[in-house]
Amino acid sequence: MLKFSVILSVLLLAGCSSTPKGVDCPGEVATIYGQSLGSTQARIFDLVNAFSVTRDGVTVKSGPLHSSDRFRYVPSAVTAEGFYAQRLSDKQFRLINPAQNTLITWTCP
Repeated sequence: MLKFSVILSVLLLAGCSSTPKGVDCPGEVATIYGQSLGSTQARIFDLVNAFSVTRDGVTVKSGPLHSSDRFRYVPSAVTAEGFYAQRLSDKQFRLINPAQNTLITWTCP
């Protein structure tokens, strides 16, 4: 019985300590004014209060997302690279690059 308890404890700890796997999500590239520029794909790691986007070996981390009222304003942050990161819903994420007048919106399954 003790052996079973030890094995069960190890399995539970291993399951709880795993890192997020990320989800491959299709994305739409557009200008800030809404003109479509094409599509893309990236792996999104959703951490609820933050997210990261990985594509072609490059990762952009949103940092902590803030909103004074999540029912009225989109949780957002400015990344270290200068992008504006938004969590639009539990399945939709956006990065805006104002310097290049582009935005990418990913919708995850």
